[in-house]
Amino acid sequence: MPPAHSPWRGLGGWNVYFLIKFALLWGGYLNFHALANLVFLAWLLLPIRSQGLHQLRNWLSIPIGIGLFWHDTWLPGPESIMSQGSQLTAFSRVYLLDLANRFINWQMVGTAFVILVLYLFIAQWVRVTVLVSLLLLGINVVNIAGPSFALLPGKEAEPVATLHTAQQPTAARSGLDQSAAPTSANLTAYLNKFYESQKQQITHFPDALPAGAAPFDILVINICSLAWSDLDATQLRYHPLWQHFDILLTDYNSATGYSGPAGIRLLRASCGQSAHSDLYKPADQRCYLFDNLAKLGFKQQLMMDHTGVFGNYLQELREEGNLHVPLMSQAGIKPELTSFDSSPVLNDGAVMQRWLDDRQKSAEPRSATFYNLIPLHDGTRELGSSSSAAWQPRAKQLFDQLDTFLTNLDESGRRVMVIVVPEHGAALEGDKLQMSGLRDIPSPAITHVPVGIKFVGMQTPHGGQPLNVTTPTSLQALSELVSRVVDGQVFTAANVNLSTLTDHLPQTPVVSENDNAVVMMYQGKPWIRLNGGDWVAYPQ
Repeated sequence: MPPAHSPWRGLGGWNVYFLIKFALLWGGYLNFHALANLVFLAWLLLPIRSQGLHQLRNWLSIPIGIGLFWHDTWLPGPESIMSQGSQLTAFSRVYLLDLANRFINWQMVGTAFVILVLYLFIAQWVRVTVLVSLLLLGINVVNIAGPSFALLPGKEAEPVATLHTAQQPTAARSGLDQSAAPTSANLTAYLNKFYESQKQQITHFPDALPAGAAPFDILVINICSLAWSDLDATQLRYHPLWQHFDILLTDYNSATGYSGPAGIRLLRASCGQSAHSDLYKPADQRCYLFDNLAKLGFKQQLMMDHTGVFGNYLQELREEGNLHVPLMSQAGIKPELTSFDSSPVLNDGAVMQRWLDDRQKSAEPRSATFYNLIPLHDGTRELGSSSSAAWQPRAKQLFDQLDTFLTNLDESGRRVMVIVVPEHGAALEGDKLQMSGLRDIPSPAITHVPVGIKFVGMQTPHGGQPLNVTTPTSLQALSELVSRVVDGQVFTAANVNLSTLTDHLPQTPVVSENDNAVVMMYQGKPWIRLNGGDWVAYPQ
């Protein structure tokens, strides 16, 4: 008589699948979903009497296994890929090949090959399926402690950026408590309280300028792909440019890893930090920084060193940032680089000089200019080249141009408040969650950016080293600083105390968000949530 039950066949080649996952998990490269993997293992082990049906199950399991593997990685989810799909088609073929080459980690490929060979050798004497099943069961038992339990060996995650260690006092001053254990529920509750508290924050501008207000210009230079981590990776932290500023915000969080949201957040800097989804909803009119300045007589201006077409960037500035002004003419300015989408990137030295020439000729006493520039973006190429240019030479050239421009401003006699504020970092080095150049996850290494403020044309220029503001700040601190100087007295006063000017700037706990990823500092450590799932410690 045939057996009353179907035979147990073991996992076979699927053992290699799970062994590779265990190796990646051990190295901290997976956002491992223990229960989902256990269910998949049970599905593969479920005894089926028919050999044909057993083979059919294996074939059907291949797409399931691929999907689960992707789900276990930190790679962008389907929603993010779909939302970025139209932009991917705009990438040049050369840039797509560059990204594909970076995506392949040859060390991991070699490790997978070693695991395969070891499995084939050991499986001659050992029932590997038993070991794999017991190990996966053990991981599930350990994981019962909660989604924030560290599955990785060794110490817990350390903060990515050491300058964020003062986060607990900042949260306390913001009325937010970080004393609760970092469980997924507590972290979600904290995030909700953060956004609720930010809704109460607003920068108050005067209804009108006083009679003796001194006219001046405000120039906001919004640089794509520049973070402290990039400066450290290329030994540019001590470039002379950074000594040219009066004030440096050294612990500034850009709150996002992408250009469009960064531009919207900056243009809405007069209100507290909003959730990513709220960026594409109407905002309180008091939130729009450049509108607040326009009401005080500052003529709005917009300039770029690119077309603004990619990702509908220019359209988003106008629709979501309420910056409805023409783009400054780019006629006659020669390209300096070629962007990742094969569009021209203009010479920024020439763009800035045109702005200065136009202001020298203009009868408008006050202006507020938003200037976006992208020569540091990933995949940018030298003219006529088919390969990406190294970031360090591009950055040095841009810093030299900015430094020269500030010197020219000093010599021009104009009064200008220059604010250099990056959108986000370049992710030059990458980490265990995403490869270099990828910013789908707004890690502290990407959002911790250098911000410099220079008051050109002061009656008594600030001498010596820049004043470093080391408290955790974000976008509203810039709006608050602008509101404190709109009367222009900083330029005409016999003595300006920068410490007093920067005292009690709004401090913002570190929360950064893209479409499907949230990263925040809690109890001095970074935590991440993907696609609305559980929070986990940011792997180091």
